Amino acid sequence: MTNSAPQQALTLKQSGIRWLWLAILVFIIDNGTKLLVMDTMGYGWPNRIEITPFFNLLYVHNTGAAFSFLSSAGGWQRWLFAAIAFGVCGLLTLWMRRTPVTNKMANIAYALIIGGALGNLFDRLYHGFVVDFLDFYYGSYHWPAFNIADSAICLGAVLLILDGFKTDKAVKAH
Repeated sequence: MTNSAPQQALTLKQSGIRWLWLAILVFIIDNGTKLLVMDTMGYGWPNRIEITPFFNLLYVHNTGAAFSFLSSAGGWQRWLFAAIAFGVCGLLTLWMRRTPVTNKMANIAYALIIGGALGNLFDRLYHGFVVDFLDFYYGSYHWPAFNIADSAICLGAVLLILDGFKTDKAVKAH
């Protein structure tokens, strides 16, 4: 016979909400690096700083989403992406609240995504664009420039996928 009673709500001490410190850290590092870039670098390609044969620092603005999606849409996309960021952060915070603190991979993933989303949200609301500065390339092909927030979001997404495989494996074992 299975237990049909609803699962007891997790206390704040037991829930993944305790991992929000990581989201705050990502937000601080992201905004700190963006401020450093804006204060010390000139804008655009002529002012790039060559670091390695495959990596530059390059200060650019992105009014769109990932890979400059909708960057030339006329400005309305700023508010769409801000609303999406608010929604995603709210949903992930709710999921963290319902996830045990011991599920480290899921909570770290949620925190990374929240921190990155809030970092880019701050840029959108304060500047009207997102500051990007990491430019990786091979030969003449340049990956679209990105930032610490984008990196945190991507890493969080990868961790969620890996956690999904781990969870599926654990469920099949029982």
